[in-house]
Amino acid sequence: MDYKDYYATLGVGKKASPDEIQKAYRKLARKYHPDINKSAKAEVRFKEINEAYEVLKDPDKRARYDQFGSAWKQAQRTGGPPPGFEEIFSRFGGGQPVEFDLGSGGFSSFFEALFGSGRGADPFGGFHATGTRPRPQTADQEARIALSLEDAVAGGKREITLADPTTGQQRRLRVNLPAGLRPGQKIRLAGQGVKLPGGQRGDLYLTVETLPHPRLRVEGSDLYSRLPVAPWEAVLGGNARVSTLEGEVTVRIPPGSSSGRKIRLRGKGLPAGNGARGDLFAEIRIVVPEMLSDRERALYEELAQTSGFRPRAQAPIPSEGV
Repeated sequence: MDYKDYYATLGVGKKASPDEIQKAYRKLARKYHPDINKSAKAEVRFKEINEAYEVLKDPDKRARYDQFGSAWKQAQRTGGPPPGFEEIFSRFGGGQPVEFDLGSGGFSSFFEALFGSGRGADPFGGFHATGTRPRPQTADQEARIALSLEDAVAGGKREITLADPTTGQQRRLRVNLPAGLRPGQKIRLAGQGVKLPGGQRGDLYLTVETLPHPRLRVEGSDLYSRLPVAPWEAVLGGNARVSTLEGEVTVRIPPGSSSGRKIRLRGKGLPAGNGARGDLFAEIRIVVPEMLSDRERALYEELAQTSGFRPRAQAPIPSEGV
């Protein structure tokens, strides 16, 4: 019985909050994504990370995994524990890997005693007791595809690798993704699912997930970025370059801008459906120099003596949270 510790895969504790799980996944996904990490083990590690996140991010799947361990998939399909599961795992410690004394009969006798010779299937999702693989209940197949924000918006051709549950073998597909994909959106690929014996292939459903972006934050269909500006740019205004999914664009910094002010770029966000797109908001952050020349320090000192601006007098700091 191959028990996979999804918590260990993501490097979080079993009591980790959904936010902690998401942060851990994003950090690892950026580190091991094959487009970024070219090491031989990166693709395998990336698949393990995605498999773990797929389960732990979903409250229902996570609850079943916590209860049934590696048998959570069968428990989800049947709506309850696999036959004999509660008796075994209440006796041997829940969803943790355990060892059994099989006696002289081996695996066949063990599973036949528990589940009947008519079933012959390993309830924990592995091989049959006879050495053949269980047949899936449906010819349709579901998988996830992780895309950068740029790729999700642009679409295009991409190669994916899938495990065939009927044979256990890997197969590669080259798919042409439509432009304007949204996180959580499903893509149906007709005739690319599982091929059951004597039947036709079902359909493949790809669920789109977006990878963390180094400069952009996603909120719904809107994107947010930080725009560092110098103190004099904030006071006098000026031009600045802002990164979008289609490249950099020039924006105008309004004179008298304080930190937190947002510059809105309409239609530069993610697809919102019906052909529309969200917006991109560049949030101004005033950045001061860490090192000053003698001349710069003299000018700042002169400004401090000359200016009558008193920011704390105009905007008192609330006492709460101090």
